[in-house]
Amino acid sequence: QVQLVESGGGLVQAGDSLRLSCAASGRTFEGDAMGWFRQAPGKEREFVARIRWSTGSILYLDSVKGRFTVSRDNAKNTLYLQMNSLKPEDTAVYYCAADPSGVLTIRARYWGQGTQVTVSS
Repeated sequence: QVQLVESGGGLVQAGDSLRLSCAASGRTFEGDAMGWFRQAPGKEREFVARIRWSTGSILYLDSVKGRFTVSRDNAKNTLYLQMNSLKPEDTAVYYCAADPSGVLTIRARYWGQGTQVTVSS
């Protein structure tokens, strides 16, 4: 059974940092694309960042470039999202996702339960 378990969310002030973690288990993820989506209240879920597990190829949402960093620890099967210079508009539930096709979209095969990030002004 594949599980993606996020942690690290919380309530912070604008300008602060948070690091989200996503512990993956249940299969090997070597060929996967893994990454992060977020969903703010009343808005659609949007792509934030992804990394291809085997190649390390990375892609970001334009509005988080230079502030967020996605990374992975192969040995721990864990995905991270380091979020710096947080803004109130980053407030959302953040979801970890994975897809064995190597392409990560809103139709990703595996999803975590989400972790809340709230940024106060």
